[in-house]
This record gives sequence, structure tokens and C-alpha cells, in this order.
Amino acid sequence: MYKILRAEKLSSNVFLMDVEAPRVAKHCLPGQFVIVKMDEVGERIPLTICDYDSEKGIVTIVFQPIGASTIKMSELKAGDAFEDFVGPLGQPSEFVHEDIEELKKKRIVFVAGGVGTAPVYPQVKWLHEHGITADAIVGAKTKDLLILEDEMKKVCNLYITTDDGSYVRKGMGTDVLRDLVQNQGKEYDVCVAIGPMIMMKFVCLLTKELNIPTVVSMNPIMVDGTGMCGACRLIVDGEVKFACVDGPEFDGHKVDFDLAMKRMQMYKTEEGRALLKLKEGDTHHGGCGQCGGDK
Repeated sequence: MYKILRAEKLSSNVFLMDVEAPRVAKHCLPGQFVIVKMDEVGERIPLTICDYDSEKGIVTIVFQPIGASTIKMSELKAGDAFEDFVGPLGQPSEFVHEDIEELKKKRIVFVAGGVGTAPVYPQVKWLHEHGITADAIVGAKTKDLLILEDEMKKVCNLYITTDDGSYVRKGMGTDVLRDLVQNQGKEYDVCVAIGPMIMMKFVCLLTKELNIPTVVSMNPIMVDGTGMCGACRLIVDGEVKFACVDGPEFDGHKVDFDLAMKRMQMYKTEEGRALLKLKEGDTHHGGCGQCGGDK
């Protein structure tokens, strides 16, 4: 069992939990995720890692109650426990493998939308701990839905925007990025965008225009987390990939977002899943031969 040490409501629809998981915490890196399961019959839920403390053995997760399982999960309190807490899974962010001195020369900007702030936080924190202060643009629909503001301010140059203008400025994350580059003279070597699919698509359209290489996290489409269910199958540069095992991070300029979003809608129904399996054949899950799901 994996004990919940802290359970906190960050906003009206976002929850944070600190979970005691020493073996997971010991191996965590930015960009990875865990799979949690409340009990023996509970659904397996993939969640990106928001923070981790390898010395204390604690992993922090942030989630939105969407389906029945996550709604039940939001009702758990400190002292309760998860039946399973598996991880870290997925590939870590590419920059953790780069030479630190070379990485310090790069100008990095992050664009986070909504709960996408949670997986961005461990990345900017890791960079800050290694002497690199990145810019980060965080967008939310309203001020009340903004999360981790204080934590982010400590580890990056933070720019906040809200859709309705209820806090700091009105507009989308793409508006802020365009302003920073075109009006404030900022130059960036790489952009990392994490958030809803449609948001990442439009960030990539802008960064193509601005000629900024861009990394996106496809964690929003993960379901099973092992490459077997076929939910997170996507096309990257014409090749079949699975977000949970090949990613979750990919070159955003090579991701077919339109196909991925259409596929997400189809996957929600039993009939849609059957049609996808029929159309995609051996590559529906694991058949790409790259993720190990066919073994």
C-alpha cells in the first residue's frame, strides 16, 4: 500500500497528493509519469509526476476529477492509501541527458495550459537546480483555476495569462509567447508546450512561424500506460508511436495533432475503438515493434 501523506485541493477542479513511494521517488526524472490504482478492482490511472523527493521517498501527483475513478480518488484523504503506485514510467525529458554546460547556453521557454502546469513544474525546477532559469508562460481560463503559482515563481521567470482577463493579463499562452518574441525581443532555442491537445497544436503552429523547435507532452491521450490498449497511438513524422512508452514527449512540429484529436474522440466509444482496431490492424497496439507491446 502507498500512503497518502497530503491531500490538497488546489482549485475548484484540481487536486494534489503527496504519496509515500520510496522506490518510485528514488528513480524519478522530469517528464515521467506513474500509474495509480485505488484498490484491487479500481481503474489504472496514468498521471504525470508533479514533484518528487528522493530522500524523503515522496512523489507528488496532480489530477482533475473527470471520470468515476478520478472522482472517487479526489475523495481520498491524508492517511488513506493506493493499492498500486507504479513508476516512474515513460521517457524522461531529453534535456536531463544533455551536457549541463551546453544546456546552460540554451534559452528555454515553457508554455503550460491548465493542469499542464503540473508536469512543467518538475522540469523548470530541475533546470533551476542545475543553474538554468527558464521562462514559463502559464495560462488558465480564470484566476481561480491557476495552480502552483508560488512554486513556479521560485524556479523560473513566470508569465501568467487568463482567458477572461481575471488575473495579470487577458489572452492565451500563444499571445504571450508572440509578445515576448516579437515585441520584447526575446529569443528562444527551444519551447516546451504541455497542456490540452488543442493548445499544444496552436503553440506548435506559432513556433513553426517563429522558427522555434518545440517539444510537446502527449500525456493527455494516455489510458493504459503500457502500450497495450492502443489509446495513445499517434503519428509522429509519419511513424506510429505510443505516447506512454515512446514518449510522452515528442517533437511537436512532427506530431499529427488533427489525427490525434480525431482519434481521441473515436476512442471514447466501444464502437469507435472497434473501428480503430479494424483500421489500424497490427499497429493498433504494440504492433509498431518499437514499444515492446507486441512481445
